[in-house]
Amino acid sequence: MPRHIRSIVPDTTALKALAHPVRVRMLGLLRIEGPATATGLATRLKLNSGATSYHLRQLAEHGFIEEAEDLGNRRERWWRAAHESTNVDIRGSEDEAAEAGLAFLQAALSWQVSQMQRALELTPQQPKEWREASTVSDWTIPLTAAEAKALTERVQAILWEVKSTAPPLGEAPDGTRPFTVVFHSFPLPQEPEG
Repeated sequence: MPRHIRSIVPDTTALKALAHPVRVRMLGLLRIEGPATATGLATRLKLNSGATSYHLRQLAEHGFIEEAEDLGNRRERWWRAAHESTNVDIRGSEDEAAEAGLAFLQAALSWQVSQMQRALELTPQQPKEWREASTVSDWTIPLTAAEAKALTERVQAILWEVKSTAPPLGEAPDGTRPFTVVFHSFPLPQEPEG
């Protein structure tokens, strides 16, 4: 049975706050691995706890994360992701909103590429069934803009359908692992001459 996936569509100010590479990584870790303290995240990200606390406050101020009061005590403050998904659509944006959206997408792309590279490096250590479930593929297909939009929407619909029938991140039952599908679709840029 499909479940509701909590999602956020950030405004321009929130996008500017999220566009920092450390914040993108923090939010990703809180979504995938579940609640954490500033100290735990600082260790994981190799940052000092003061910088980590600052980034967490920025994420909280803009509604990306929330305090996990059920886990904390007077000495420790735990944080959790407030949503499973961040939706950013810059297609109709102009000026400042487009710039903020692009800055976030650049930070997200950088994090995605680093995750993909790390996963590829670790491929030899993965069990056979996970190696067989993975791919590094691309397809370049001549399409009209309308056909390209329809294809993108079809692939996204499949991914949302699968996500909505899976358990929430951080609550995966035995035998499951977070499985990432990085999906980018774009008109192929021409190679620069020379």
